[in-house]
Amino acid sequence: MDKEVLKYRRLREEMVRQQIEARGVTAPRVLAAMRKVPRHLFVSEALRDQAYGDFPLPIGEQQTISQPYIVAEMTQALDLSPSDRVLEIGTGSGYQAAVLAQIAYRVYSIERIRALYVSARRLFDELRLHNILTRYGDGTKGWEEEGPFDAIIVTAGAPEVPESLLAQLAPGGRMAVPVGGAHTQELIRITRDEQGIHRSRLGGCRFVKLIGEEGWKEH
Repeated sequence: MDKEVLKYRRLREEMVRQQIEARGVTAPRVLAAMRKVPRHLFVSEALRDQAYGDFPLPIGEQQTISQPYIVAEMTQALDLSPSDRVLEIGTGSGYQAAVLAQIAYRVYSIERIRALYVSARRLFDELRLHNILTRYGDGTKGWEEEGPFDAIIVTAGAPEVPESLLAQLAPGGRMAVPVGGAHTQELIRITRDEQGIHRSRLGGCRFVKLIGEEGWKEH
């Protein structure tokens, strides 16, 4: 086997063991997905040797690829099964969608920055992740014609939970969304059942702004 392939496989294993399992992520499907997806392919060549570090990295357009632990924690919060349809708001590098695609039946991902949308779609095709559908546009409005969704993940910080996304969450559905100010947020898990909408807090986080009609306004 190629030395580089072995190197990145070893770095993924260390990432999962030291950064993710050590912090309490236990869902077997999530851990398997984090071990499988080649995170280094979702950053620039200059940053590949940093790709498995315990921190976010820039991906251009003033956006970032999230810290591995945050990706795993948010994925675990969705409690996915292999039959689930997932909506992702903010494709970014495409890494979070690629992790979701290892577990869920189908992933619908929306990106508002055209350059990121194009590069992520190209990478999904190269990796043969054919269960990821992508759209270029305002993610805060969701993807109404494909809803409702079993799970929704928002990968940017929102001032409030967008009402359009709540409306597209199926009965029994789960949502993970960072909510708060422009610089720091709290990760919120939302569930919908017969009694209505329920929220629980998963801890502090820091994401770029969720820009759109039902998010932060673009200056």
